[in-house]
Amino acid sequence: MELFDIDKNSAPLAERMRPQTLDEILGQEQILSKGTLLYRAIQADLLSSTILWGPPGTGKTTIAKIIANMTKAHFAELNATHSGKSDIANVVDGAQHRLAMQNQKTILFIDEIHRFNKAQQDTLLPHVERGIVILIGATTENPYYELNDALISRSRIFRLNPLGEAQIQQLLKRALTQDSILKQQPIHLSSKAREHFAHAANGDVRNALNALELASLTTEKTKGKIEITLSVAEECIQQKALRYDKNGDSHYDTISAYILSVRGSDVDAALYYMLQMLEAGEDPKFIARRLIVCASEEVGMADPQALVIASHAAHIVEFVGMPECLYALAQATIYVTSVPKSDSVYQAIQRVKQDIHSTNVKAIPLHIRDFLNRHTEKTGNGKGYKNAHHYQNHFVHQQYLPDELVGRSYYRPNSLGKEKYFDQWLQYIKQSPDSKET
Repeated sequence: MELFDIDKNSAPLAERMRPQTLDEILGQEQILSKGTLLYRAIQADLLSSTILWGPPGTGKTTIAKIIANMTKAHFAELNATHSGKSDIANVVDGAQHRLAMQNQKTILFIDEIHRFNKAQQDTLLPHVERGIVILIGATTENPYYELNDALISRSRIFRLNPLGEAQIQQLLKRALTQDSILKQQPIHLSSKAREHFAHAANGDVRNALNALELASLTTEKTKGKIEITLSVAEECIQQKALRYDKNGDSHYDTISAYILSVRGSDVDAALYYMLQMLEAGEDPKFIARRLIVCASEEVGMADPQALVIASHAAHIVEFVGMPECLYALAQATIYVTSVPKSDSVYQAIQRVKQDIHSTNVKAIPLHIRDFLNRHTEKTGNGKGYKNAHHYQNHFVHQQYLPDELVGRSYYRPNSLGKEKYFDQWLQYIKQSPDSKET
């Protein structure tokens, strides 16, 4: 039996309500409204290799099924969770035969394509490149991370969005009036229950439809009606599904949102994303490590204490663990987010790196080379060195950079927070005359 060969009456509600045409699909107007590239390509049966990328329950498999029903090409499907190189080879052999004997193209749909390893993806590449098969890949993960660059460059990527709550409510209403089984039942779905299904599904219409079906099958009739109330809905879809995979796309999106919220001094957003990760099961040590990086990269010299606090929070995370370490991590997040920001440390590093890789430096100045060895007299190391501690303010003018880099300014402090005091001190000693050696 093929992936799409399912007895309609025995199938779950989500399968029975699967759209049969492009016009029935809700929520993906950005790629499937009339006149868009994907819509035109499917209607004209001129589809090229395509990657459909989006969260669960947004219509990736539905689009593939509609293509299967509309195309004149042979349609084959694989699921990457249990298919291998031999399955790909079988599809390719058939595709080559049909192309040679009947001039018929083959569309190969691979669900969960991100599950294929590099070797399996490489097996596909030459056949996609030569046009033996037209690939349609469906993935919940970011294809730019999970798929080979060569495969991506030969495919068009279309991103599907989570459905909005209003759209999910619309589909729930449609199920009650159009599904061959539910419409025969005396079901009354309260508005509160419908709203809860739509909210808790978190953009996944399949989740909402499964919950509606469960409610309809398990609720006893009251006065001849199946009353699906809010309390029933809460039992059937108990917790809002957190769209978060520690090894997937949402992991990178959420940690990025956390870091950029810290950088942008939005305490509320930083706390929200931190808790979202922790509630979904993220390792708090991972968040603590990122916060330490933020303390140096985003705050830096504007408040050096931020690095100390972030480091202490990381120690508490390690020593105390969840759930109690949550408070220290939240406190450190609030501190690092709230203080003035400076990227002068980061910028200084970039300037130094640029010179290291672009400027040919011949030698370190002799007077600051190692002079504590027995070859000092022969090499001249240390000759003329001035010890800063022997001068007023523990400073003396002398050359430290190599000759080729004299005059370079790598660290350029800004005037925010505590960094302005470092700037004032550096300017003071640079402009002060040398004192006599003590």
